[in-house]
Amino acid sequence: MPEALKERSQIEEKYKWDLTRMFADDAAWEKAMAEYAASIPALAAYAGTLNTAANLRAWFDAQVQAQRTLSNLYCYASLRRSEDTRAEAAQKMYAKANAVYVQYQSAVAFAEPEILSLSEEELKAMAEDEQLAPYSFLLKDLLRRKPHTLSAAEEQLLAGFGEVINAPGEIADNLQDADMVFDPVADSQGNQVEVTGSNYILLQSSADRTLRKNAFQSYYKGYRQHINTFAATYSADIKAAVAEAKARHYSSSRAMSMAGENIPASVYDNLVDTVRKHLPAMYRYVALRKKILGLDELHYYDVYASLVADDKTSYTYEQAQQMVLDAVRPLGNDYVEQVKKAFATRWIDVYPNRGKSGGAYSSGTYDSDPYILTNFTGTLDSVSTIAHEMGHSMHTWHSNHTQPAQYADYTLFVAEVASTVNENLLIEQLLRKEQEPHARLALLNQYLENFKGTVYRQTMFAEFEREAHAMAERGEALNPAALNALYRQLVVDYFGPDLVVDDEVQYEWARIPHFYRNFYVYKYATGYSTAVALSEAILNEGEPAVKRYREFLSMGGSAYPLDELRHAGVDLTTPAPVDAALNKFERILDDAEATLAKL
Repeated sequence: MPEALKERSQIEEKYKWDLTRMFADDAAWEKAMAEYAASIPALAAYAGTLNTAANLRAWFDAQVQAQRTLSNLYCYASLRRSEDTRAEAAQKMYAKANAVYVQYQSAVAFAEPEILSLSEEELKAMAEDEQLAPYSFLLKDLLRRKPHTLSAAEEQLLAGFGEVINAPGEIADNLQDADMVFDPVADSQGNQVEVTGSNYILLQSSADRTLRKNAFQSYYKGYRQHINTFAATYSADIKAAVAEAKARHYSSSRAMSMAGENIPASVYDNLVDTVRKHLPAMYRYVALRKKILGLDELHYYDVYASLVADDKTSYTYEQAQQMVLDAVRPLGNDYVEQVKKAFATRWIDVYPNRGKSGGAYSSGTYDSDPYILTNFTGTLDSVSTIAHEMGHSMHTWHSNHTQPAQYADYTLFVAEVASTVNENLLIEQLLRKEQEPHARLALLNQYLENFKGTVYRQTMFAEFEREAHAMAERGEALNPAALNALYRQLVVDYFGPDLVVDDEVQYEWARIPHFYRNFYVYKYATGYSTAVALSEAILNEGEPAVKRYREFLSMGGSAYPLDELRHAGVDLTTPAPVDAALNKFERILDDAEATLAKL
């Protein structure tokens, strides 16, 4: 039975991230925030001057420094809030950071339209001026976005609505992380077990089917009770995106979201079409899961259960560290040493505690360590999560140590590549060493789950998001009934005839926080497909592939993401990478079936 969650004060310091390298304490942050807020009005002095190369260089330098400082302030407040979302002090810090961010956005809203009011010839000349050489790609990208940039007054007006536009996501987050309480449930022995957002997936992975079922029903009972609120917040979020897209002269909210990274809609649609072509492989996996678990009916609360029912393998955090280090050795000794340093200097907040944000993420700034939040529980999935988030953080570390601040941030489109390369290196390394059938099947189960969760499931989410936004653009109501029906049908389509679709399934869309980051989820699937290609090349081709990959990690945002991926050796403008990834999924299924035959 899972242990009761501890309060944060009960967690040993060595298992908490060390934020003192950002700010000594909250008082230091408050002082820095007050100084920064007071400095924002000075940025307005640049208004009306951005018409020469020298003035534009001065502006860009000032803006980059202002962004760096704000990023440090915002990130620290966000990390502190994640430690315990119930903590009033951290909530206030985060709210203050959001408010100051909006003030900053409003203060600098004049700049882009003022720059773009110059003629194309003037801008091209400036882009070639030696003084602006450090910002040439930035200027090129501004020119590309010129048709969708509004007047200075209009941009400032939109910036002023930043807090309102972000409110639906904030409300949904607070409802899920801080306010929602789920009924405790009984396991098959009658023991009472707490259900939380942090431990839900762990409970769904339990070998105790009674516990899985009861936790599933309790969890989605909570969402059903709040489904009108979730529908209202999501509808408001979509409508805000649709309204902004119209104001900016985009054909749709999806076109606006994808234009930011210069990704054509065909990449999104190719993904959905290619994954749908490979749905028979997913149905085959669902049927295999049903067979291995020995079930007459496979329910949604069975889809996370281990295929090795008696597998009780558990790992300590220290073992997880070594497993990750072993997995990334193909990437070079210097890569391994930096990961060791990350562990030693407490980049990572390891264990769950009451009020802590669920899930896992990597976050940091140009000037800070790339911190990692996890909710480590000792499962193989938890180990894989450490590898995954360390991939994010090492991508950030490479970019920050290679690129100037203005080009250090890589785009979201490539953000899931490095993380998934690390996951795949981990699982491939473990499979090479493990031949005992039970243990091997457990590893193959993890690999198959990675594909299911990151390619199939995220593409299902992408379809849901594409259709929800299209419904709003057609003027259709985004009420609970419509959203529930849309989601339920997609689950039927993606999981196939061997899954019993319980009533609770229709509410699952409400628990997906990434839907409030418009058109983000599809990038998990394209990123995973890319990572399959890269990890296969790293393991089979060796040094030339490692060199290309490490160069990709160091590119940050200095080129468009599709060009960066081409440099690494993957072309996502074609269906080939997704096809190849799902062909690999079928080979893993073959291995799982062959391994099962040996039991």
